[in-house]
Amino acid sequence: MGGGSARSLLMTILGEFVLPRDEPAWTATLVDALGMFDVEEKSARQALARIAAEGWLRSDRVGRRVRWTLTGPGRRLLIEGAERIYAFGSGERNWDGRWLIVLVSVPEAQRDLRHKLRTRLSWAGFGSPAPGVWITPRPEAEADAKLILDELALSSQAMSFVAGYGALGEEQEMVAAAWDLGDVADRYRDFINEFAPLTPTAPPQIFRAQTRLVHEWRRFPFLDPQLPAELLPPNWIGTTATTLFTHRHTQWRTPAREHWTHLAT
Repeated sequence: MGGGSARSLLMTILGEFVLPRDEPAWTATLVDALGMFDVEEKSARQALARIAAEGWLRSDRVGRRVRWTLTGPGRRLLIEGAERIYAFGSGERNWDGRWLIVLVSVPEAQRDLRHKLRTRLSWAGFGSPAPGVWITPRPEAEADAKLILDELALSSQAMSFVAGYGALGEEQEMVAAAWDLGDVADRYRDFINEFAPLTPTAPPQIFRAQTRLVHEWRRFPFLDPQLPAELLPPNWIGTTATTLFTHRHTQWRTPAREHWTHLAT
């Protein structure tokens, strides 16, 4: 597993186990926990150093041992992440048929800026059915778009509208052009195939399964734009996946956290 993967997995462990316990974690505990996922000690320590350098962790020495504590910004980051992960996919949203349309173009020569714009708007749930056109069925996301465009210094050359779909073309074809829902469905199917059959019984197995469950689910808020039911294919598989995640997370949460407490002592 590469350094980037080790860092991402470490963030999952910090959010799922260190944050709720609200106590420092020893280096050995974190290294051993990552070792359960075949992360080598060197990569684990590098991941710790990277997260500390980013300001999310601080270390202090107790005798010969080192322990790690979440910083204020680190706690806020993980709390916001947990809220997004656990609330994702819960409940259906009523939709009034209105779209937010943002028009903004970046010259081909500014590829880095184009990439940043696409990445951040996509993470915010926007899709692009045509070059320079970004859409979402959430008009309230205009504030998110403005923040992104302000930070990228693109607001002065952007325009936004809120409107219903017109008489030309097909709304479903616009949705298909803006988002690859087939790819999202395939990823949901892989998630279900991996976690539906799992029946861990021993505490270390449950801890590993719970960590993997949350780690894989973390991806979906950035992949699935959470479109209203009217715009989704019939019997949307994301609903089944959400039900599975909620059931498994509730089922495994207590024994997994008890095993973390055992590892941490």
